[in-house]
Amino acid sequence: MRVLLVGANGYLGRHVADRLLADPAVQLTALGRGDDADVRFDLATGSPGALTRFLDAVHPGVVINCAGATRGGARDLTRHNTVAVATICESLRRSGCGARLVHLGCASEYGPSQPGSSTAEDAVPRPGGPYGVSKLAATELVLGSGLDAVVLRVFSPVGPGTPAGSPLGRLAEAMRRAIQSGEGELKLGGLGVQRDFVDVRDVARAVHAASLSAAQGVVNIGTGKAVRLREAAAVLARVAGFGGALHELDAPPGHAPGRVPIPGQGGDHHGAGLPAYPYPDGCGSWQQADVRTARDRLGWRPRIGLEESLADIWMEAACRI
Repeated sequence: MRVLLVGANGYLGRHVADRLLADPAVQLTALGRGDDADVRFDLATGSPGALTRFLDAVHPGVVINCAGATRGGARDLTRHNTVAVATICESLRRSGCGARLVHLGCASEYGPSQPGSSTAEDAVPRPGGPYGVSKLAATELVLGSGLDAVVLRVFSPVGPGTPAGSPLGRLAEAMRRAIQSGEGELKLGGLGVQRDFVDVRDVARAVHAASLSAAQGVVNIGTGKAVRLREAAAVLARVAGFGGALHELDAPPGHAPGRVPIPGQGGDHHGAGLPAYPYPDGCGSWQQADVRTARDRLGWRPRIGLEESLADIWMEAACRI
């Protein structure tokens, strides 16, 4: 099976590439903007005609789109997340390759959810910011394209390669600095949000499964369990061996600010603090996936627990000590 992978050098794309390369039945070609891509092509500015000619020459059986932007203004997000997908869809319609399209969407397309609820694929999307809007527009283009296509709505990916600018990436870096400098306290904000954290390697498995399946429409990829960022921070501190205190600067209604308990740790410590950071995904205080569709249509379940994901995040941060 020949697979064209778009965005192979991104956070998700690197893991998808590793998963596909482990399958001896897959012939992989990477398309992207960087010099290390097999084929250089900018989806935001390239013409559908040029991409169609490439598709006709390579004749992939599956096209996987992991490309996109997570930061920037509305104009940049629209170019890289929406216009790029319009180019892919139009090129596939024009091409004679008949390839199946696996497109990676995101939970930000849904927007905020009711605390305690699980969001299913039939939920009405109400994205809370320009990123979610740009991704939702891309999903609608895929669903309305008439192609053999599936959209995987990935919830909160974590694990090896977690971007340094993400909440858990920033927390790991802050702990690294605190341990290196001997500080005994981290002051944190934004720990009250709850997210469905799914390991990036499990996401790659889902992409592989989707490329081999006949599933169409939208499929959620998550664990089905929301975890408060406060709890994830405590686990990360434990796997890092951070003996200090995580002091919460702000707290959600009904939860008093104070020390974040670290399992197995005690004592009062003081030191340099970390400014509060936002969780700018437009999803409010709660998100949790309903993952029954992934189980039933892809035969997929998450395998890697959050503690293992966090341990891998810390291992990468610790290498910089």
